[in-house]
Amino acid sequence: MPTTAPRRPLSSPANRRAFLTATAATVLTSATAVASAAPATTRPAAAARPTTGEAALASLLEGNRRWAKIRSQHPHEDRARRIEVAHEQHPFAVVLSCVDSRVPPELVFDQGLGDLLCIRTAGEVLDEAVLGSIQYGVAELHIPLVLVLGHERCGAVAATIEQLRTGKEVPGHIARLVEGIGPSAWACRDEPGDWVDHTVVAHAERMRDALRADVAFRPATVVAARYDLDSGRVRVLR
Repeated sequence: MPTTAPRRPLSSPANRRAFLTATAATVLTSATAVASAAPATTRPAAAARPTTGEAALASLLEGNRRWAKIRSQHPHEDRARRIEVAHEQHPFAVVLSCVDSRVPPELVFDQGLGDLLCIRTAGEVLDEAVLGSIQYGVAELHIPLVLVLGHERCGAVAATIEQLRTGKEVPGHIARLVEGIGPSAWACRDEPGDWVDHTVVAHAERMRDALRADVAFRPATVVAARYDLDSGRVRVLR
């Protein structure tokens, strides 16, 4: 009469391993089935990159409205965006703004990683490095908009006006800033009201006009604007 092999108790190491392996496989299969049956969640489609100066300016101003109302969306800051722009960039606007810590363009316009090519100098003063940087954006990255952004209570403008009023010598490299802003300040010295704010506007417009006159920037729309520190709003200048 054939003999039956004795059963191993479930508590033996071999049986426990087999039981756990089978259980894990069953759970994984069930989870996969549930996941495939559930509706897929997709990220909202990203807005298309503006391809004209007008569209780019509209996008900046819409972002600024969100910023001013404390409703910033902080777009393009996630891991997927980092991966997307790791090997190439397609910013849609060049922003030439002041170095002032209260006027960061990405925040002021509620934009994210890879959206803006920002060039910052005290008082938006132009030099060859700045001009070359802007040309890189326009010629190589095909950016359709260049925005010169002046701002309320600009320290570089105030220092320039103080020098014009007093004739006091300006230390070191700051003299280069005064030299760059001085003609704008001098041009509006007789206007009634706040000389500093008049100069902020006049200088942003002067820098805009200098860029518009340069053939290197002809492919782009060039505009000037003023940022109000109190309200958070950007106003495009004439």
